[in-house]
Amino acid sequence: MALKIRPLSDRVVIEPQEAETKTASGLYIPDSAKEKPQQGKVVAVGSGKKDHDMTVKVGDVVLYGKYSGSELKFDGNDYLIMREDDILAII
Repeated sequence: MALKIRPLSDRVVIEPQEAETKTASGLYIPDSAKEKPQQGKVVAVGSGKKDHDMTVKVGDVVLYGKYSGSELKFDGNDYLIMREDDILAII
């Protein structure tokens, strides 16, 4: 199913990964102590600016800052919308 959001300019829509529920040693993390995810999958990409082509593409898994972007709830799913400059790396 295609996402019905079309970001403008140099903006990207990201579906964040779920927060970790268990540590590497097997302990369960309560909801109040979960870290905000910093990794997600690109689901929509804008067309870019006149002098700047977009680097990321749909399907890329990216790393972004903890407080980057604006949270968006659409069709029951959570997304982040941010500028491409807020993305730190493609994984």
